[in-house]
Amino acid sequence: MDVMELMRARHSVRAYESRPVEEEKAALLEAEIAACNAESGLRLQAVFGEKEAFSSAMAKYGKFSGVENYIAVIADRGGKEASERAGYYGERIVLKAQELGLNTCWVAMTFSKGRAKKFASVQKGEKLICAIALGYGKTQGVPHKSKPLAKVINAPEDAPAWFVRGAEAALLAPTAMNGQKFLFTLLPGGTVRLENGGFCAALDRGILKYHFGLGAGKENFRWEE
Repeated sequence: MDVMELMRARHSVRAYESRPVEEEKAALLEAEIAACNAESGLRLQAVFGEKEAFSSAMAKYGKFSGVENYIAVIADRGGKEASERAGYYGERIVLKAQELGLNTCWVAMTFSKGRAKKFASVQKGEKLICAIALGYGKTQGVPHKSKPLAKVINAPEDAPAWFVRGAEAALLAPTAMNGQKFLFTLLPGGTVRLENGGFCAALDRGILKYHFGLGAGKENFRWEE
């Protein structure tokens, strides 16, 4: 399965089977997390077989059920920049999980951060930004509704194929409340500007950049400073 097919196959899943993640898959996921942490300076952590963080009233309000595994997305208290890194590398883990046959869902509010902190080591100067529910979904989820491509790009009609592919990949990315409040602008010299807003904008920005880079090919462009 190529990367675009992987992105198309991944949907947010909130209801999970009571089925443990096999040791082999857990080890592969842990290896990917370790690689992401080494590159990013984050401390993403996988928590397996833990039911408390998603047993709260907030989790039920968010329609989560059966969540026994999750990724704790932990970063230094670096504001928007740290949240953007968390989104970028967290989404890398999400797509790795999908490749392994696991389902996921980004969760910003509707879980118990206090309970999660009991199982994920959060050190002084760090914060638990969010969590990513993980496991075997009762379903594979459904595609989210997407805006037309023309609504999320600012480019000439003869825009290069890589730019279009990047924007198409971004439309497959999860964003808060599925708002898709973003715009990619093609600038001279292969430079790309990303503007985005909404709830969890910094986290979304990292997720969007990861998807765009996979679709466009990192060798074809650079981000506007």
